[in-house]
Amino acid sequence: MKHLSQITIIAAVSFLGELLHYFIPLPIPGSIYGLVIMFLLLLSGIVKVKHVKDVGDWLLTLMPIMFVAPIVGIMGSFTECSKFIIPIIITATVSTLIVMIVTGTVSQALISLRDKKDGDRDVK
Repeated sequence: MKHLSQITIIAAVSFLGELLHYFIPLPIPGSIYGLVIMFLLLLSGIVKVKHVKDVGDWLLTLMPIMFVAPIVGIMGSFTECSKFIIPIIITATVSTLIVMIVTGTVSQALISLRDKKDGDRDVK
């Protein structure tokens, strides 16, 4: 029964996201609206993590399976995509490096701020 209520919460939030996508004329997918709604519900405490944790963990374990169909589709059209392989590799490499650099820099800045804040507390 616990899992049914967790699935119901996640499905209701997803449905609400799809409704927002239908009624708001912006090029934002309904799943993004749903993620933002769930984030706000969790942040506000209206929905507790324990209310969705088990089913959320289960859905995360299923996520790799969701990428099988697109990969098979790409493999089926490899001959058409092969002429773009070098630009794809370059773009993927450069964008990955940029994400790694930005993530590392932001993480270091946040850790420094936290350490500085903790140091201020120790002085008081």
